[in-house]
Amino acid sequence: MGDVVSSHLDESKREMITARTKAVMKEFGDVYEQQYSVALFNSVRYEIEGGGVPQSQLLHRKDPLAGRSIFSGNLFQYLEENKKWRNRFVHVSHTYTISLYESKTAHERSLHPKSTINCAGYKALSSMEEYMELINASLPGIKAKVSSSPFIKCATQFPLILWHPYARHHYFCVMTEKEQKKWHAVLQDCVRHANNGLSEECRVQTPAFTDTVRLHRQAKGHYGTWDMMCGAPPQILANLVMETLHPELRDLIGPRLKGKMQQRQRHWMLISDAVYKQVLMQTTGQYDALVQACEAQTPPLDAALRTDMDQIITSKEHVSSKMRAMVLPKAEQLLRTSVQPYVSSILEALMEPTSRGFFEVRDIFSKELVEMSKNSLNGGGKDKLGEQMERLSMLAFHPVKMQSSYENVEQLNLEGLQQRFDVSSPSVFVQRAQILMREQMDNAVYTFEQLLHQSLETQGEEDLCKTIQRCQDRVIKKYDYDSSTVRKKFFREALLQIIIPYMLKQLSPSCSPELPRFQELIFEDFSRFLLVENIFEEVVLQSVTKDIMMAVKEAAVQRRHNLYRDSIVLTNSDPNLLLLGENPPVDWAAKFGGDEPESSKGGGTEGGLSGRKRRQVVSMIQLDGVPLPYESCLEVPGVELIPEEEGDVSEIEGDKLWENAEQTGSPKSPDSVNNIRNLINPVVEVVMPVSEENETNLTNGTEPASGTVTLENGVQEEVTCITTVVEGVPRKSVRDKSSTQQMVQQLVGNRKQEVDKETQEDVAIENAIQEIEIAVEEGQTAEVCEAELNAELAQAKDSNPDDDSGFQSPASEGLDENKPTPVTNGLKAEDKTVDPAEVEVVLEQGDKTLQSDSETGEDFGEKITQNASEVVCEN
Repeated sequence: MGDVVSSHLDESKREMITARTKAVMKEFGDVYEQQYSVALFNSVRYEIEGGGVPQSQLLHRKDPLAGRSIFSGNLFQYLEENKKWRNRFVHVSHTYTISLYESKTAHERSLHPKSTINCAGYKALSSMEEYMELINASLPGIKAKVSSSPFIKCATQFPLILWHPYARHHYFCVMTEKEQKKWHAVLQDCVRHANNGLSEECRVQTPAFTDTVRLHRQAKGHYGTWDMMCGAPPQILANLVMETLHPELRDLIGPRLKGKMQQRQRHWMLISDAVYKQVLMQTTGQYDALVQACEAQTPPLDAALRTDMDQIITSKEHVSSKMRAMVLPKAEQLLRTSVQPYVSSILEALMEPTSRGFFEVRDIFSKELVEMSKNSLNGGGKDKLGEQMERLSMLAFHPVKMQSSYENVEQLNLEGLQQRFDVSSPSVFVQRAQILMREQMDNAVYTFEQLLHQSLETQGEEDLCKTIQRCQDRVIKKYDYDSSTVRKKFFREALLQIIIPYMLKQLSPSCSPELPRFQELIFEDFSRFLLVENIFEEVVLQSVTKDIMMAVKEAAVQRRHNLYRDSIVLTNSDPNLLLLGENPPVDWAAKFGGDEPESSKGGGTEGGLSGRKRRQVVSMIQLDGVPLPYESCLEVPGVELIPEEEGDVSEIEGDKLWENAEQTGSPKSPDSVNNIRNLINPVVEVVMPVSEENETNLTNGTEPASGTVTLENGVQEEVTCITTVVEGVPRKSVRDKSSTQQMVQQLVGNRKQEVDKETQEDVAIENAIQEIEIAVEEGQTAEVCEAELNAELAQAKDSNPDDDSGFQSPASEGLDENKPTPVTNGLKAEDKTVDPAEVEVVLEQGDKTLQSDSETGEDFGEKITQNASEVVCEN
């Protein structure tokens, strides 16, 4: 790998890459310094004048992922170094950074990860076909066949790939389709979070950076949206450099690559990754130096702004009025002919999938609360309430549960409008809508938490179901209003992102030459804060804003989008709720959950949480009967009761459901090889005592595990799969040892009828034998028979107060159960020790013996032979 990179990236090419990066950063830095002053002016003006924004009805959580991690589990990773697949423990932190460790133990010991992945700019793929479509377009002039195989061979049928246009690709795979879906949802959430854009809390750096990037790309002729505007500023700058550098290197190096098509693709990916790392290292250092230089000039600029703010605003308004007189006629003509006819279609394409996604968020939230109400009616206590609230608190950040709402927005399609308005792809709007949906879900959950906690503090836990319903109704109303406000703002911003670049591209050729003369109208002292390029864009923005506002307002009238009209404004409708937002988050696990889960106790430190691990949002449930030999997607103890989907259950709840299915006799699907074998070969247990002296013959495996059974109708049938259980029996001499076949023949051939003095016990035994025969015919397992037999015997014991146990006679009272006792003839006056070989077991069904099956023509003995019955010998 190193030879390929070094041979094609020699010293001269690396110097060329360094020079190109330096040139781009020099151009960027000059514009950034100008835009930094403009952004500082707008920030100070906003601080002085203020801005009216609709007040949110839902509360907002400041740090929703405090003390949490998103996910951890095992999967296979493909290593480029040795071209092999290796098992890795993956941990996704609260920052959505993917860390890969050698093992889970290495993570618990806080060792350094093998590698980390920042998902900014990546795409999460779940099939090799999608990957091949992208990789085949990486090198020009190479047209691969549709069925061409990739340069890696996936270890399983369920791949997971992180693709980047410039950086290295990452290959993973899992064992099952269900794992693949859940991992894919987690990886998509990591990409979504990393591509969310820059923080809006930085009111100076963020607008200065975004405006500089946009102006730089417009100078190169790129006016439309840009998919690679994602990640931290150094990453965005590296993408900006690679946007022009990558095609040049591809044309220069691509024809020189040798080997088969797959080999050339792999080599080009490695070369591209090496170039991207070099560019990213440069942009990181140079951007940090640029920001420090601008921040050093902030205090004197801020003082000058606050002193001359009124004069600066007056000067800006004067220049804007002069510029509007020149721009508006051209802009209005362009609007009428090329924009207004398409506004309604663009808005409709945005509103349909986005509204469905927000409706789905509402339904997911309501279903969780309905489930909580049902559990409260079924007698769920404090512990259950604490578990449910812990699960609900992280609902917004559970990518698997939110996946259905995200999928609705992914149907957004701007086909037919992308080329006209120079929109690269709708992914920019899709990811932004998904982030807004997640924020609204978390706001609704946090508001519900505070309202429910307040109600429980004042009213107690009586009538919990009604309390939950009242809180739910209040939150749903607030969610409807806030979601309407958020969607309308999103639609306006999306329309501006689509229309404004198109108008600037159409107006710039005729208007840009006239802009320098407006610079003369600005005083020199104010020229750092007022730039004619920014004023021109503001004039164009104002010209189209009215039409966009009217289009969104008309859409709000349509009921199918569930948007509130602009005339409906809720202000300070619930002042007490705003006070609740100042309270700290409720720790439901500590308040109602009793003891902390094991996953939140001890085990190192992370993120400042001394002596306590972060609780995990997502857990991968391992279903019974589907063992994962390499511990892929292990269930996390901290959230083991959180089902990922409706069909998922935890191990504890799964056991309960299995027991209920056995009691009701409902059909079940076999989940493992053992279950399938038990269905084919039902097991019948026949218990007999065996002395420890016979243990060698029964357990050493040297004798064939088979025997002959003589039934009451005289037919002899062979019995296979004989298993023995040895317990303490009085030792006998060596000459009395008998083989397995002899023990079975003595068990069935020697008859000895035993009369029980307890009539109720006889009835119970007869009923139990009937249940055993029915269970064998229906293919049920021996464990079910034994459980029902014990239940019948317990009933007989309760009905006879003189009897001490189900099978034990009163004569055995006072004996130690753990002490071995000889078999005696309890029906006679004297207690005579009976040889275990002389014990005879008679199987009866009430007054009927085991007879042939009249319907099938097969007798019971044939069924035993066909199903390989099991004889268990125990005391």
